[in-house]
Amino acid sequence: MKDKSSIFYAKILLFGEYSVITQSMALTIPYGHFNGELSFIHEDKYTDYDYAKWSNRQLNNLLEYIRKLQKEGNLEVKLETARFEEDIREGLYFESTIPQGYGIGSSGALVAAIYKRYANPAIHFTPSMEQETLAELKRHFAQIESFYHGTSSGIDPLNSYARFPLLIKDKQNIEAVSIPRNKHFSDGAIFLIDTGSPGKTEPLVNIFMENLKSPESNSINEQELNTITNNAIQSLIASDSSVFFQNLKVLSEYQYSHFTPMIPDAYLDLWNYGLTSDDFYLKLCGSGGGGFLLGFTPNYPKLQSIFNKMNINYIPVYKQK
Repeated sequence: MKDKSSIFYAKILLFGEYSVITQSMALTIPYGHFNGELSFIHEDKYTDYDYAKWSNRQLNNLLEYIRKLQKEGNLEVKLETARFEEDIREGLYFESTIPQGYGIGSSGALVAAIYKRYANPAIHFTPSMEQETLAELKRHFAQIESFYHGTSSGIDPLNSYARFPLLIKDKQNIEAVSIPRNKHFSDGAIFLIDTGSPGKTEPLVNIFMENLKSPESNSINEQELNTITNNAIQSLIASDSSVFFQNLKVLSEYQYSHFTPMIPDAYLDLWNYGLTSDDFYLKLCGSGGGGFLLGFTPNYPKLQSIFNKMNINYIPVYKQK
């Protein structure tokens, strides 16, 4: 299990957090800086033994969940559960650098790895595959990942498995796309800011759903949010850099005004600094509340200078230079 195909990347949802619930488009990319692979505790490698034992127990719990679905006749994907069980007994675990609770698909990468190793037959992803086959693959992933979240769209493991940017137009229409990053970020960058603590998705999603129902003037307007999100995605894919950053600023402003509970208090001033200076724009990465914030800048060297003076912990996702 040393070849590159056995390594599964984290994912970054560039656009569509929360708004995808209200049927906006979404755009997700694989992110190789964080990744994971199935391994065995007895292999000669440096690892956290306590974590490996914990991961092994979690895989056994996942196997029990899969076998329950199988026994009930509800398991949609054919998995070699006997081989999975034998590997667990031999010390199988998921060696991962993907932080949990940070909105970048830790369980998605694990599910993709499980599918790749034990699905028989496994569906091989290609960028040009038919929508029906892609929907079937996404459905298989969603069922397995529901063990971790109660429900799952299947998008996170699909993105990790595909290793390709995915444009989610709606629940039934997903396509692999090319993002012309050099058109937008010749001097700029996409980056992450580590807030220092994980977030909790469920309570924040509940807040979002309540805000959709609220009659108050500051409530989230579903149509407005979807339009802003779709505009940002479309201008990014269309290579229209000036319009893209304009749309990005609108989205950042909207989240700053309407998603305050999802933004850690310690980063509200920084978020506003970006909006007023136009040196960078921040947005949520996943559900927020902690984890990572996602940022975009047209001038990466200037951003580095600003953040270094502020002692901001940031990680480049993409930069040209």
